[in-house]
Amino acid sequence: MTVLVTGGAGYIGSHMVWKLLEEDEDVVVIDRLSTGFDWAIPAEVELVVGDIADQDLVEQTMKRRKVDAVIHFAGSAVVPDSLADPLGYYLNNTVKSRAMMESAIRAGVPHFIFSSTAAVYGGNHEKPVVEETPTFPESPYGRSKLMTEAMLADAAAAHPFTYTALRYFNVAGADPKGRTGQSTRGATHLIKVACETATGKRPFMEVFGTDYPTPDGTCLRDFIHVWDLVEAHLLALRRLRAGGKSLVANCGYGTGYSVLQVIEAVRSTVGRDFDVRYSPRRSGDLIAVLANADRARQEFGWTPKLDNLVTIVSDALRWEEALKRRNS
Repeated sequence: MTVLVTGGAGYIGSHMVWKLLEEDEDVVVIDRLSTGFDWAIPAEVELVVGDIADQDLVEQTMKRRKVDAVIHFAGSAVVPDSLADPLGYYLNNTVKSRAMMESAIRAGVPHFIFSSTAAVYGGNHEKPVVEETPTFPESPYGRSKLMTEAMLADAAAAHPFTYTALRYFNVAGADPKGRTGQSTRGATHLIKVACETATGKRPFMEVFGTDYPTPDGTCLRDFIHVWDLVEAHLLALRRLRAGGKSLVANCGYGTGYSVLQVIEAVRSTVGRDFDVRYSPRRSGDLIAVLANADRARQEFGWTPKLDNLVTIVSDALRWEEALKRRNS
């Protein structure tokens, strides 16, 4: 049987593909290459270039490759962009995800793993959030993902179809073996931006807001190493194949680092200073959301191995240097 990875040429998706290959899984990727790169995918993996909304293409691929599970990463994931283009986000994240579910059900694919987000929680939470925490997303991005979770639950109730929705916190870092990493041009992820600035790719970086009710006035984030995250997907896949029921699970470490702490970690790791400028708050940015990931630990047996900010930053910096050499 084969695993179909949508968005497999992108940041998290390409890590997932490498992880699946390490586990001797057969893999096929569908990606329209709008933000991903064909070189991020191992040469032995079939890449189908196309849009997941093309249901004929998707269903033919599923049947031809005998797909038994979808790991669905394709979509848009920048909170400020979702405020400027809400309908684009509902199209990419909700409408096209609905098409993917329908294609999977039509093709008889029984398992579906969905890339959701901690943005579904919204607000400022003093304690790490559990999956039962009320969901009040504050951006079209978060709402688009929550709508897809609801569709998954309804589809699973009506069809022989099980799913796992993983609510990511702040994904960062790169493959420890240096095979892939965050390569998107104009990325907005904090650690990516700080590493690009530290390696000279950006003349400066901005900190948006220093007046939040946090110890140093900047937002707190729960960063998770991308390699730990794809391990959670692999374990979720094994659980579904073994007969596990559908569920939603958080993926994060439960440790909060402020924007300024991240910048200091990058400065310390790279061994030099870089230009940081301060700007007003951005709409849609949350003050602090930390994960309680007990469910993933209990249900999947997930045990993070790279839950250290210095490790995350070091891997991200090595990838930035590798990209510089690649593009020079």
